[in-house]
This record gives sequence, structure tokens and C-alpha cells, in this order.
Amino acid sequence: MNRKLFIRMHAARRMLERTISIDEVAFVIETGEMIEDYPDDEPFPSRRLLGWPKNRPLHVVAADETNSDITHVITAYQPDPDQWDDTFKRREK
Repeated sequence: MNRKLFIRMHAARRMLERTISIDEVAFVIETGEMIEDYPDDEPFPSRRLLGWPKNRPLHVVAADETNSDITHVITAYQPDPDQWDDTFKRREK
């Protein structure tokens, strides 16, 4: 990965609570599929990614700094099957 990850405090706490490693987050950012886009987020546009490190679904919300090689990790979690469809790509209504 050519981008540098900046793990925000909230993300670091949640990753620790949820037993999600930095390597897993990096894997999702590198290989994951963007399932939601938030182009109007401030201070940087962000996106929700879905990836499958170690055969488990993970969502990572990340934002790339404009004109920089830094990606901010906002949060990471294993999606709840009661809140997402069976592909973990769409929220259940």
C-alpha cells in the first residue's frame, strides 16, 4: 500500500474492542469493495468498504486526504447480519 494509514482514536478503540487488526483494515482498504460513498463528508470525502480478511466480513469507513497520501480510518467493524443483507453490501430496510 502506498498510502499511509492514520487510525483515528475512535477507530483504534473499536478495533481493539472488536479484535480487528491493522493488517485486516489495510487489507480491506487495499482490496475491498466500496459499498457506500460519502462525497460531502468533511473534512474529507469518505467511503464504506467491504472486505473479507480471514474469511470474515469487515466494513471499514475511511477518508483520503486531498492532495496527500494519508487515509484516515474512521471506524472498522464486523457487520451485523440483522442490519445488512446476506452479501453485507446493502442495509436491511
